[in-house]
Amino acid sequence: MSASSSSLESLIHSLIPQSRNDQVVFNDLVAHCSDVLSSHIGQSRERDIGHLADLVKRRLVQSRPDGVSSVQFANLLSRLLEQPVLSRKYDSILFLHSLASSTRTPLFTPSFLPSLAPSPPISSKHTPVVSPIDAASAAQPPPQKKLKSKAELLREVRARSGYPQIPELALLRDALYLLQGISGKHVRFATGKDRGTEMSLLFSEDSGYHISTPTKQLIYKLSEVGHLYIRVDHFIREREARPGIGMIEQSLCHHLQSQLTEYYRLIAILESQLNISNAHDQNTQSSQTTMSMEPDIRTEESGLTLRRLDVWVNEWRLRMRMMSVCVEAAKDTHGGALVNLIHSYTENGDPFVRKFTDQLLEEASVSKPFFETLQRWLFSGELYDPYLEFFVSVDPELAHLQYVYPSSLSTGAGIMAGDSGFSGLSADHDDLTGERESGLRLWQAKYKFRQEMLPAFVGEGFGNKESWPIRKSLNFIRYSCHDTDWFATREKMSNTHGTLQYSDIFGLERSIDTAYRIASQRLFDIFFDKFRLLDHLRALKNYLLLGHGDFAEQLMETIGPSLSKPANSLYRHNLTATLETAIRSSNAQKDPPDVLRRLDARMLEYNQGEIGWDVFTLEYKVDAPLDTVLDPDSMVKYLKLFNHLWKMKRIEGTMTKAWVRTASATKAFVRLPELEPEWHKIRLITAEMIHFIRQMGAYCYLEVIECSWKAVMDFVNEKEGDLDALISAHRVYLDRMVKKILLIGPKAGREETLLNQVREAFSLILGFYDATEHFYNLCMTESSRRDGERDQTRGIYTAVDKQMGQQQPEALLNGLRQCKEYGTSFSEKVQVILHALQTHVDLDCRFLGIRLSFSEFYRAKKDSQAQPKS
Repeated sequence: MSASSSSLESLIHSLIPQSRNDQVVFNDLVAHCSDVLSSHIGQSRERDIGHLADLVKRRLVQSRPDGVSSVQFANLLSRLLEQPVLSRKYDSILFLHSLASSTRTPLFTPSFLPSLAPSPPISSKHTPVVSPIDAASAAQPPPQKKLKSKAELLREVRARSGYPQIPELALLRDALYLLQGISGKHVRFATGKDRGTEMSLLFSEDSGYHISTPTKQLIYKLSEVGHLYIRVDHFIREREARPGIGMIEQSLCHHLQSQLTEYYRLIAILESQLNISNAHDQNTQSSQTTMSMEPDIRTEESGLTLRRLDVWVNEWRLRMRMMSVCVEAAKDTHGGALVNLIHSYTENGDPFVRKFTDQLLEEASVSKPFFETLQRWLFSGELYDPYLEFFVSVDPELAHLQYVYPSSLSTGAGIMAGDSGFSGLSADHDDLTGERESGLRLWQAKYKFRQEMLPAFVGEGFGNKESWPIRKSLNFIRYSCHDTDWFATREKMSNTHGTLQYSDIFGLERSIDTAYRIASQRLFDIFFDKFRLLDHLRALKNYLLLGHGDFAEQLMETIGPSLSKPANSLYRHNLTATLETAIRSSNAQKDPPDVLRRLDARMLEYNQGEIGWDVFTLEYKVDAPLDTVLDPDSMVKYLKLFNHLWKMKRIEGTMTKAWVRTASATKAFVRLPELEPEWHKIRLITAEMIHFIRQMGAYCYLEVIECSWKAVMDFVNEKEGDLDALISAHRVYLDRMVKKILLIGPKAGREETLLNQVREAFSLILGFYDATEHFYNLCMTESSRRDGERDQTRGIYTAVDKQMGQQQPEALLNGLRQCKEYGTSFSEKVQVILHALQTHVDLDCRFLGIRLSFSEFYRAKKDSQAQPKS
């Protein structure tokens, strides 16, 4: 026998005297202690006996500051380490240290603690296997009476003090009432204004019964579910009684009602359990009066209690909280905003919240009305939203209007009816901005985008940039273009998608992309193939922008004499006939008849004293659906460009005549050699003006119009985007021409300052032409007078006005001075224009300044004028 075994046996004999006489108990104790000593408990610690010794010394120093205990421990530890009796010295010291560190137990155990003595044997025929400790305790004398549990002792204390507790069964009944939103006998909801918003309970405690604080807290937790139930049920009943409730709110109410149905089923199960427990409790009480009066352990373990009731409704507490959140959100939001708010909880970190939200949006079909409306909006071109729940709404002022399609198209696709070949529309439609609603306004303003109703899972880019143009494209194809292939296009788009649902957002995006391409392609085909939009754009370029050079020359030649008359003497039918003559005399006659029918000539509103050049204009009339791209505002810009280019064309023709006149003056005025230097100066000024007007024309046609036209043609050839992209491309094309041709500046309120300078230069050129004509006539008169005087010297009599001969030199000087003044004013005006062009923000405008003075002519002229002043 080893030393450790002998020590263990002696320790057992000393601690448990009964083991000395009972060999079976002794053997069991030895085996039990050996198992404990050989176990691996505590071996995960680092076996550092020095560190453990330091811990023990610290504790001893705290208890005995004089250090005597610490010295004694060090002496005993050194002696223990030298002894080979104990092999697990570290574990022994750790065990003693743990005992010393634990809370000291009282010397006398209170009577209400459970006894360690074994219960009496159930039957004498079966001998149970007991542990050595139980066997040792059995040898002691048994207690005189059975000990009671803590709960029983607490109830006895309360009964003796005069405050008995309300039976739990009664509180359970009230708790079930509270779960249904009904006040009970002992616990009831507070009534008043705050009911439904803040939970408040009232406990009915009389002098004979008492409800403990922990029980009240537990009832408060249970009543939270009932309070949330009241809120949800009130919302459902209120929405059912309200007329005009939205489809999404109806789906939400239906789901909430189905949830409450399951909740009612749980309450019924709990009530059945309560009834079973109540009946069993009555049977137990009757049996306890005749038997041992001991509590039924089975009832306590399996019966319904407040604690178990709280566990049962814990999941429904979370459900009711989520349902209450939805209810509160539905009070202030509806439609797509409500779907968006519910969807926001799918990103919650709680798995229960995410699962409940997904179930609410997908399985409960709360989002189904939204997706049904979206499906009809996307693939049928129809908006059915009677309760204003969708992210698209209709303008009430335009809701009853559809895209206007001209009745004249009954004569042919895209051909306007009319007796006259160039009469255009009737006189009742002279104004481009009449009462008729344009296709562009209906396209842009009839349907409005509502950002607050767009769910986050759809996305702003998807809702505003893809689904929005698709629906408008389909509606436009159907109502405005009267496309006969509408049903084929709709069927083709319908085959690109299935049923839209919340769980397949990626599939929705793929379907939208495909439908977007199909609708856009069909819309482009209709505009460019059926309605010949490109022909109309080319017609605007050729006629209103004077791109047809031969047409512009013929029109200028035929209509010029008429426009020199006062504006009040002109008639529209004469202008229309002249326009028709110019078209038939040029290559414009080869254009399509539909284009020529839309071209018309008319006069603007005129003031007293204006001539035809000031009020004449061409116009190109468009109708639906072309007015969606060529809207009234765009046509007004085309008219501005035409008026500016028409003035340039007039000045160019005028200066051509002036150059012919001044070039022939050398031969005509042989008898006036003293005026030859002056006519040479006039020819220089004329050449300067011709250079100015031709450079302006080359800039407008080559640098602006043709380059902008190339950008439009690139977009048309690519055919990418939708109708909005087409409208945007045309606006960019037109705005670029307006900005560059009219030399619009960046400063607010002074955008047309440079344009006004150019128009003043045009006026100076026309004034110079009139002065030159007047001076030419004076020179012709003077030459004739001198020829008459010369004939008299030769004996040939001609009538000569002597008085006129005396006034002629003064008239010549005045005419020559007037020509010089116009030439000087023009040079100064051009210098002002060049200075403004040099500081212009547009690069093409700065290049125009370089073209006007490419040889630094005006800078040298300015320097020469400044030298005499210095």
